[in-house]
Amino acid sequence: MHSESEVKYSLECYRVCTETIQHCLKMGGEHIEQKHFNLMLDCAKVCNTAADFFMRDSAYREKLGVLCAEVCDACAASCDALEGEEMKRCAKACRDCAAACRGMGE
Repeated sequence: MHSESEVKYSLECYRVCTETIQHCLKMGGEHIEQKHFNLMLDCAKVCNTAADFFMRDSAYREKLGVLCAEVCDACAASCDALEGEEMKRCAKACRDCAAACRGMGE
């Protein structure tokens, strides 16, 4: 059975990353550097998929949770490297999601 926190944090991270992607497009420059921008897209997508797997208690949810945590950690680090309140908010959402996903197996 899934934990409500896994679903909550993965959906929140998906939402915040998607909003931050829009912010990055407006900012331009280093905010749309290919590696950073692709990582944000990856994070939003994996969090959305993870929430679905968690809600359905998919047999593959723990494996996806490990991947989700890894991508969220990388996205948090990338967002922390950029200035701005929006980027810090995204980094926090990513860290919270990564922690929830890592806690799945406990």
